[in-house]
Amino acid sequence: MLNNYPLWKYLTVILVFVTGIIYTLPSLYRDYPTIYIAQCALEQNYQEMDDILLCQIKKILAYEKIINKSIVSQANKIRIQFFHEQDQLQAYQKLSTIFSKKYQILLCNTRNIPHWLSAIKAKPIKLGLDLCGGIYFVIHANTKTVLDKFQEQYINSLRVILFEKNIPYLQIYKIKNNDIEINFKNSNYRNKAILPLSKIDNELILYAIGTNKLHVIFSERKKNAIREHAIHQNCTILHHRIHQLGITEPLVQRHGSDRIIIELPGFQDIEKIREMLGTTASLEFRLVNSTISEFKINNNLIPEDSEIKLSNNGYLVPLYKQIVLSGDNIINSNVGLDEYNRPQVNISLDKTGSISISNFTKNNIGKAIATLFVEYKDSGKKDSKGHAILIKHEKVINIATIQSQLSDNFRISGINNLNEARHLSLLLRMGNLAAPIHIEEERMIGPTLGKQNIVRGFIACSLGLLTSICFMILWYHYFGLIASVALIANLILMISTMSIVPGIVLTMPSIVGIVLTLSVAVDANVLINERIKEEIKKGKPVQYAIYTGYRKAFTSIVDANITTIITSIILYLIGTGPIKGFAITTIIGVGTSMFTSIVGTRAVVNLVYGKRRINKLSI
Repeated sequence: MLNNYPLWKYLTVILVFVTGIIYTLPSLYRDYPTIYIAQCALEQNYQEMDDILLCQIKKILAYEKIINKSIVSQANKIRIQFFHEQDQLQAYQKLSTIFSKKYQILLCNTRNIPHWLSAIKAKPIKLGLDLCGGIYFVIHANTKTVLDKFQEQYINSLRVILFEKNIPYLQIYKIKNNDIEINFKNSNYRNKAILPLSKIDNELILYAIGTNKLHVIFSERKKNAIREHAIHQNCTILHHRIHQLGITEPLVQRHGSDRIIIELPGFQDIEKIREMLGTTASLEFRLVNSTISEFKINNNLIPEDSEIKLSNNGYLVPLYKQIVLSGDNIINSNVGLDEYNRPQVNISLDKTGSISISNFTKNNIGKAIATLFVEYKDSGKKDSKGHAILIKHEKVINIATIQSQLSDNFRISGINNLNEARHLSLLLRMGNLAAPIHIEEERMIGPTLGKQNIVRGFIACSLGLLTSICFMILWYHYFGLIASVALIANLILMISTMSIVPGIVLTMPSIVGIVLTLSVAVDANVLINERIKEEIKKGKPVQYAIYTGYRKAFTSIVDANITTIITSIILYLIGTGPIKGFAITTIIGVGTSMFTSIVGTRAVVNLVYGKRRINKLSI
């Protein structure tokens, strides 16, 4: 038979469409104004605290006569849904006054999706800021600070190599563009140092100047690699910080050479997000230089490998410049109490940090190690490029004696109070930013504007769909009706695909892509139907005309759609946010339209007309 699918093809088409319908369902549920209450620092028994907190919240809302839709406990947070935004804001003001010191309280919108849909990972399509409102940040990362830090590390490495090779030098100091200059006693020592120093890094350029100087220069490729790594690490850390607030699907992406864009659709609490993102603190663990006396400190007789830092108590502490361990190696921290009921912070390290601290403490038992707290604050001034000038603040928050070899778990004790311990634990869990950041721009986009955009987008999509359906039915009759059903199925598959694929966000440009794709999706069926009509005019049998029409139109359809996909891929690769959204929507739409136009309509036509003797078609 010419027009007949085997059973497995029919079942495949049915399975695809049923799956598309199921994964489209979550997007049909409405959003409800929501408040999330989550613990922020001290890790204890969440279930017990949630039960107590749940009862308190219910009493407060009942007393204030605030109507809510539901209050549920979810793992380590409580979700309160409301019918109206006025009730949400009223409850937020009241609950923030009572619980803001102990808990994170966030505003957002959520949907009540049935459990069976959640069990199969069916989620609603993610909406962008222009559709559901939310918070928008532009963050500048100070990559110059990262280069300065690497410059310090390389200076330490140069000192170590020269000491090991027994090559005397007069001075190592920084020069402009993050380069380094070394002064030797004479040219012989300088020439002797070139070979061992060149082995530190292939990206370091060494050349001699004058009779006794050696310049060490970072190549531009090395500097760019350092900047790239810093921006990438900052994106990862910021994503992790936002995730700790219970925001599971933020958009964090690089913008330009040194900026990061953060979009948080559906969230309205800008203060909490600003506080979390603006934290630029980090920790460094350094060995105390006990050989430096108070006399040397007072007379500024500090060797090159050390520097003086201020402690919490106002004392001057001499520390080696070499960093034993940084906050980058910390994977978890929590607050506890020591044997004397004093607050302490328990720390867990990754594999690299565990090896480093183990080897170091093994060889330095009995020596004092200090925890240096480093924070960058906005000075209120700007540089020549308009970027905020950050000032570095450092203080020693803890000094401890290494009593035994440490492993991947250790603790910081001697902290003044429990609140300080909680704050330190939270900072460590948030992760160290590779480069200090400054919020350059922040915008709050109200949900009202987003709702207007959704309505307009829905109207545009509906009008485009109805126009195509009317044209197809009037011009091609029954075959036009089949193409119209395929058009609706195409829309369902597009929505389900966009909800399944991670990282896809529906924005106004994406809606434009959907409308455009739906408008031109019938082109394939127009080609097929015209081919069938041509074969019938030539006097071919109906079954043969259907078979030939689909076969001849197939090549033209594929060629046209492949060129569209290639163009969309180029747009996605070189474009920015809105253009990427349009491109990815177009790619998905072209793929689903090819399936529905060729495979879907053919399955229906074969089911209706296959294995039958037909003399006339409604086309």
